[in-house]
Amino acid sequence: MSDTELLPIRDLQACCAPITREPIEPSNAESLARSLKALADPARLRLLSIVAAHAEGEACVCELTDPLALSQSTVSHHLKVLVGAGFLTSTKRGTWHYYRLVDGALDAVAALLAAV
Repeated sequence: MSDTELLPIRDLQACCAPITREPIEPSNAESLARSLKALADPARLRLLSIVAAHAEGEACVCELTDPLALSQSTVSHHLKVLVGAGFLTSTKRGTWHYYRLVDGALDAVAALLAAV
């Protein structure tokens, strides 16, 4: 895994026990921190919320620029980060990309941080 590669959220259970149960290995802590950093941005949190709350749990990139008052290129960058971190998936239909929350992605984060 490169220094800039994100640890996909779907891999959390494979790499890391809840942080209150046992220490995370240094390499896992670094990559996990980069993945969690994807959530540590107000625009990205809003994007996750908007996509998850959207009709049928899916939203077109064309519907995400106005609510954030950001350019399409900035929104696309944030979406790319969220896809790379494993929080969203993307499908292309015609010229537009549609985004959907990955099932269980936020549950995996909650389980990692939960005291068990």
